[in-house]
Amino acid sequence: MSATVTFEDRVQAWEAEFLAANATRSYPARRAVEEPDSSLRTPFQRDRDRIVHSKSFRRLKHKTQVFVAPEGDHYRTRLTHTLEACGIARTVARALGLNEDLTEAIGLGHDLGHPPFGHAGEDALDAALRERCGSGFKHNRHSLRVVEVLERDGHGLNLTEQVRDGILNHNGATKPATLEGRIVKLVDRVAYINHDIDDALRAGILQPSDLPAKEIELLGPTGSTRIDTLVRDIVERSGDAGDIVQGEEIGAAMLRLRKFMFERVYMGPEARREHERVERTMRGLFDHYIEHPGELPSWDPEASDSQRVTDYIAGMTDRFCIAKFTELTIPEEARF
Repeated sequence: MSATVTFEDRVQAWEAEFLAANATRSYPARRAVEEPDSSLRTPFQRDRDRIVHSKSFRRLKHKTQVFVAPEGDHYRTRLTHTLEACGIARTVARALGLNEDLTEAIGLGHDLGHPPFGHAGEDALDAALRERCGSGFKHNRHSLRVVEVLERDGHGLNLTEQVRDGILNHNGATKPATLEGRIVKLVDRVAYINHDIDDALRAGILQPSDLPAKEIELLGPTGSTRIDTLVRDIVERSGDAGDIVQGEEIGAAMLRLRKFMFERVYMGPEARREHERVERTMRGLFDHYIEHPGELPSWDPEASDSQRVTDYIAGMTDRFCIAKFTELTIPEEARF
């Protein structure tokens, strides 16, 4: 091989031959702050590595997915959800001839801004901000703030524009600009619906007979078969459509299964009992730090006090959040 053929040349030649016409190309890198490209990794591979080596990624292992502090080692955490969603998304991207590295980077970064205690924690933080400050909280927006501002002690990760767009728009009404981002947006649901069913069955909150029969018959009796059905449908329908879509029948069945999970698990009686405790903990911390902003770390000198409180609490793991609440509310001699 000629010494003048660079890594970038080889990647671009491979992508020109093997990627689909509507796939996102790895070059040129579009970053807020320009920097030299790596001689061994594409821009999206570098983004992936920056995310994986970040503090916020490591903290995901101690953040709730659905069940707060479950008694068992086999329940999902925010980290294992991220890894499962990422693996499914890469499968879809490869099957469609799209950019796997971009898909992986978005998948790994999409939940970096999720607060402790899962969606209950997000709802509690959102309510506190609306009540005290007139603003709200959305984890996708905070995930973007994490990678743009908070990581690396306030310098951010300087990720590419396509990865930042995919992180910001992985939920909500706005579509990501890239097909790779749209894969993550859809696969995020595919992953959590199915692994949350598995965890709910393990916890005894659901019994197999509770699952909606029509949807289970169509999609499959186990998590792996349902994921396989959903992935095959996405690949087949998206290949024809030139976008990331589901078939009407399969997509509707998945949405009905999601609705069932909200009614029976995410907002069910056991979850609501946990939500009350989460609300007390999150609100107690929020109110304390709003009144005592001098106790907060300062990663962003230009941030308002309410933003600094948000940054601090959203970055906590479940156990750190509980420890800080205990420290602030329970006399020291009564903790043991």
